[in-house]
Amino acid sequence: MDLFSSMSIKNILPYDGTTIYHGVILDTSQCDFYYKALFNTIHWKNDEAIIFGKRIITKRKVAWYGDAEYSYTYSKITKKAMIWTPELLALKKNVEKESNETYNSCLLNLYHSGEEGMAYHSDDEKMLTKNGAIASLSLGAERKFSFKHKENKQRIDIILERGSLLVMKEATQTNWMHRLPPTKKVNAPRINLTFRTIEL
Repeated sequence: MDLFSSMSIKNILPYDGTTIYHGVILDTSQCDFYYKALFNTIHWKNDEAIIFGKRIITKRKVAWYGDAEYSYTYSKITKKAMIWTPELLALKKNVEKESNETYNSCLLNLYHSGEEGMAYHSDDEKMLTKNGAIASLSLGAERKFSFKHKENKQRIDIILERGSLLVMKEATQTNWMHRLPPTKKVNAPRINLTFRTIEL
């Protein structure tokens, strides 16, 4: 296991992919403003998944926004995007400038406490641009984020700070899985925005 700090912008993966941790890109007042705005105005819904033929409802809540009413399917559930809110558009502009990439959609996740997480997976659905950038912006509680190589199982851990940006691109989704491990040490909520590009 390797644990990276945010002292400098670097590719945190040793091979087979590029994932850049930009560190904190929003100051404290921006974090407070956007966290409150998103918590109160986003149309949150409990996430759903089909696992072994059974529909599962998660405690974690999600929302899907974009340039148009894009359809997005993962875990055998299809979602239709809502149109950007002003706050999401402002964050999108900021993230695009910092990452030097463009995005047409965003999947948001609301974790109410550290006990809510996400299992290992890759964001490699066919409707996403292959090897395209996925920018993850974190608000609220700091959480550990883990990568695991699909072949040799090497693990990389990083602490995603409040207001920080992580950009996964190139062969990352092909060769690595990632997860948000649950923890009882975190009691505060976290909002995660994952900006991405849907192929039209």
